[in-house]
Amino acid sequence: MRERRTMRRQVTLFTSLLFISATFGQINYSIDEEMHVGSFVGNIAEDLAIGVENLKSRSARVYFGDSKQYIELNKDRGVLLIKERIDREALCAQSMPCALHFQMILESPIEFYKIIAKVVDINDNAPAFEKSDIKFKISESAVIGSKFDLEQAVDLDVGINGLQTYLLQPSDNFELKFHNQADGSRGVEMVLKQALDREKREHLHLVLTAVDGGEPQKSGTMQILITVLDANDNAPVFTKPVYKATVAENTPKGTAVTVVSASDADHGANGKIKYSIRHKMDDVKHLFNINEDNGEVTLIGNIDYEKARNYQINVRASDDGGLTDSCKVVVDIVDVNDNSPLISVMSKTNVIFEDVRSETVVTIINVQDQDDGENGKVECRINQNSPFLLKSTDSNFYSLVTEGDLDRERSAEYNITVTCFDEGVPSLSSSVTLSLHISDVNDNAPVFERSSYEAYIVENNTPGLSVFTVKASDLDWNQNARLSYILEDSSVNGVPVSSYVSVNAESGVIHAVRSFDYEQLKEFHFRVRAQDGGSPPLSSNASVRILIQDQNDNAPQVLYPVQTSGPLLAEMVPRSADVGYLVTKVVAVDVDSGQNAWLSYQVHKATDRALFEVGLHNGEIRTVRQVTDKDAVKQRLTVVVEDNGQPSRSATVIVNVAVADSFPEVLAEFTDLSMHDKEYNDKLTFYLVLALAVVSFLFITSLLLIIAVKVYRWRQSRVLYHSNLPVIPYYPPRYSDTLGTGTLPHVYNYEVCRTTDSRKSDCKMDRTASHNVLAMDPHFAATMQKMRSEKSILDEPDSPLEQKPPNTDWRFNQGARPGPSGVAGGPEVAMGTGPWPQPPTEAEQLQALMAAANVSEASGTLGPGTMGLSTRYSPQFTLQHVPDYRQNVYIPGSTATLTSNPQQQQQQQQAMAQQASQQALPPPQSGQPEPPKAAQTPASKKKSTKKEKK
Repeated sequence: MRERRTMRRQVTLFTSLLFISATFGQINYSIDEEMHVGSFVGNIAEDLAIGVENLKSRSARVYFGDSKQYIELNKDRGVLLIKERIDREALCAQSMPCALHFQMILESPIEFYKIIAKVVDINDNAPAFEKSDIKFKISESAVIGSKFDLEQAVDLDVGINGLQTYLLQPSDNFELKFHNQADGSRGVEMVLKQALDREKREHLHLVLTAVDGGEPQKSGTMQILITVLDANDNAPVFTKPVYKATVAENTPKGTAVTVVSASDADHGANGKIKYSIRHKMDDVKHLFNINEDNGEVTLIGNIDYEKARNYQINVRASDDGGLTDSCKVVVDIVDVNDNSPLISVMSKTNVIFEDVRSETVVTIINVQDQDDGENGKVECRINQNSPFLLKSTDSNFYSLVTEGDLDRERSAEYNITVTCFDEGVPSLSSSVTLSLHISDVNDNAPVFERSSYEAYIVENNTPGLSVFTVKASDLDWNQNARLSYILEDSSVNGVPVSSYVSVNAESGVIHAVRSFDYEQLKEFHFRVRAQDGGSPPLSSNASVRILIQDQNDNAPQVLYPVQTSGPLLAEMVPRSADVGYLVTKVVAVDVDSGQNAWLSYQVHKATDRALFEVGLHNGEIRTVRQVTDKDAVKQRLTVVVEDNGQPSRSATVIVNVAVADSFPEVLAEFTDLSMHDKEYNDKLTFYLVLALAVVSFLFITSLLLIIAVKVYRWRQSRVLYHSNLPVIPYYPPRYSDTLGTGTLPHVYNYEVCRTTDSRKSDCKMDRTASHNVLAMDPHFAATMQKMRSEKSILDEPDSPLEQKPPNTDWRFNQGARPGPSGVAGGPEVAMGTGPWPQPPTEAEQLQALMAAANVSEASGTLGPGTMGLSTRYSPQFTLQHVPDYRQNVYIPGSTATLTSNPQQQQQQQQAMAQQASQQALPPPQSGQPEPPKAAQTPASKKKSTKKEKK
């Protein structure tokens, strides 16, 4: 039974360590044919002493080449399993032994092992005859011992399971005789042991049984039908028992292989011989044919040396009397070089780093050539000029290894063509191209275009100005070639260089951080480092020299004569001076350099141009003519010193010359001149200050006017575009706001003009019905058009009921608002119906500003009614230091009231209470009241006094 079959396993492991770091070994297994799919073959992980995890991590796999894969690797268990049913007869036919040859490959490092799985035959095939029956015609005169060749049975099994013996039933007249044939098989013949008698029995029926030696035993039968004939006592006889022939593979069909010949001593029909091929269950009948009349053997199929190297043909010669003879034809196949080498890439690496060591295995190649002899010898080569070497590691195996150093910058990719050719004539070859990419390693430092740079920049440059660009390149790729420019730490005159220049990390543009001055710094040096983005990063340096170019930014400076604000200095020239007399020398310098420092001198203005001249380049002032008595004692020369820059700069110096023979005369003249100059300078200063004050006043006035217009337009826009007009409350005089608390009194009035709906134009006038209840009067509702026709208060500014714009100090009564002291409105002002008070004059505003400046040094708590000031003012300040401008000072734009008179504070409080009581009264029905007159300020008093005097 198949279930009771045991698997025999023999493992032999040979391991050798090769010089290219790839390990080869061989393992032998023994398995039965016809095993179920998934059956266990062997524990490869245990046999190779490789862990299961190692099989997974190293991508273990089995390689069968072009053959069918019968066995697979289970990496989870580390075992070999049957993948496809194995039929030994289909795989190896009658060859012994029968084995599967394959390899197991491991990655990282690359290793492979040869595995041979021997397929053990089982008795799964019974002996079989090609024909179910065979017929003989035997003459009754056949002598005892006559031989009759029988058809051999075929058992596809081998060994003990193959054909063992034959049995013949019944065996009265015949017996079996066995003989060994040249191919190792056993031929069987039926030998006549008792004479035949046609008269007794004309037809005989025998059964030939072929039996194998398997367990259980199997057999096959064939019927033998014998017809007894009259006497034919001579059988055909071949001239040779064995014929040999040679045929080259790929010989065309119809080619004659050989001719066999037999003879028969009988005459007539008994001597006529017919030839035939004793067919067996093989490919012979599909490849060869014999002419039954002349015995010529011809080729009818395609023969291939790689499939079979020789063929054995059994030929039979028979006459009409039933007598036969047999011979063998052995056809040897001659190999022809008709197969190109087959290249198989077993394992390869597509990408390697450029810094790999020499003799690193890149690819393993297997080459097979099915031809034989010289035709099957293969040699492989690779293209020249590549840093790789192809080494033969084992029979038909080659390893592609690195030879020397790789450089991605020289070649980033290699297309390696492996060409294999055999030694046949003509030689056949095949090739395969391997693409190998070289991965970059950061092995190249950045390189500047120049080792040192020199740049020029004009002084007084704008900070941030781009000076020039340093440029470096890196032969590496990607991140390893991404450069960053860094300014190395150094100092210039004790100051870090980073305060002078900066470098853009990506572009290498060097910018000036500050404005340079040639007179302070003429040049400086620093270094810039270019660093790539590799790991570890590589860098290189370049020195940079910045030269500051001079600009004509300095005017000449006069060293002599010295210009002072004190007493005038004068050079004395005697009246007896001749022409060319050296009066003095103007000495000037220019801190610039080059042409910017070349100075020229000329007289710009002089009391008497015909008397003196100045040297153009040396600044010497000399007399042009003879000094006479008519020349004035006081001579004044304005000398202009001008440099040669573009644009040029200049300086002037005044040289006073006294034409006199004695010092007292000179002193008297120049004392008057000094007083005149001082008076002239004082007037000039006064006019300049006055012009500055007028311009400032006009600017402030314009600014205030613009702000007032903006505020007015803003308030008008709120009246026209908002659905509800803002409530403008008017507070009674009792209101006080201490320290910004914003507390309101209980008595207040409102006047509101608003719309009833945002989608309508109706206006309603609301007025308070009581002190603290806001009531709405429906009788005042009217459309905007009707109110406009009735000259409403919104459209007629000249109407007595004109709604005045609110004052910025609407929270205070007229007495407490900013402005001239003593201004107080009547009841109409308290009710908000009278005109607004007159604005303070400019003199009053100036007085208030002066008072505010004095108060800024105060810190004491002011009297009641003030807004409360910060305690940052000096505690030594008292209100006695404030000038008495009617004892009250109001700061424009503020609610603070400064006073130093306690009695006046009480009077103000009483006035505020009186105004509050008047506010509760209904408004007067009479015409428009007269506007209150503005109280007089000290400035206004002065104006009135002047008018009275006039």
